Amino acid sequence: MKNFNIKVLTPENWALYKSARLESLKDSPDSFGATYEQESVLSDADWLARLDLSARGLVAFPLVAEQGGRALGLAWGVIHAPEVETAHIYQMWVSPAARGKGIAKALLGEIKTWAIDKECDCLALDVTTSNEAAVCLYRSSGFMAKGQPMPLRRDSFLIIQPMEMALRSVG
Repeated sequence: MKNFNIKVLTPENWALYKSARLESLKDSPDSFGATYEQESVLSDADWLARLDLSARGLVAFPLVAEQGGRALGLAWGVIHAPEVETAHIYQMWVSPAARGKGIAKALLGEIKTWAIDKECDCLALDVTTSNEAAVCLYRSSGFMAKGQPMPLRRDSFLIIQPMEMALRSVG
């Protein structure tokens, strides 16, 4: 039985998004290109604007896994024009207390369904190579390493590996 809900974030949910995103950056600073220091100074209007996808001209699917109004996990699916055949996954995170309960797989499943509905050929993401749990999750979900590893951020010793999952057989 799953005891959480996954919902699409809208501008009305900006405070929930802000709390989840800042918690993710504090909890897992080695998993994201952005830092808590960078994002903690954003105004409430900035957080609301991030979720105003039409105003940003962004094709995105921002999700939160929540329970009783509290965020347990976060993930964004984004399609960058003109490369509309690939959907990218960003901001993937599950609260430490909620890990191992299927939240990450559920978020990935929702984004995969959305990407297929958008007629994408593949899902892509970057994972920090030292995050063994995340690497295992993505491998077991069907992602494979694609391309050369690179630094997480400028001047970072952490390495990220691009990974992709085919959504339909080509040919």
